[in-house]
Amino acid sequence: MEFAVLIPIVSILATAWVIVASVRARHQHKAGSGSVTPMSVGEARENVQLARENEDLKLTIERLEDRLGVLERIATDPAERTAREIESLR
Repeated sequence: MEFAVLIPIVSILATAWVIVASVRARHQHKAGSGSVTPMSVGEARENVQLARENEDLKLTIERLEDRLGVLERIATDPAERTAREIESLR
């Protein structure tokens, strides 16, 4: 068997191996390599603050969805019915 035929094959396999290894390394770096590092006190406080802010935003969204529902109902109901409901509230 001639070794000259194997040189391009080995070259292609080596290049593919380098590409796969670099993609894996980049993916592991982005994913945090699967290891859990201890959280600092500042990070823990920031997480608590973000969790509170998240809850506040969820409540705000819920209230806005309720108000939007009322506005949609007003916009799609016939004018007579809306007028009666407004009149009944007075």
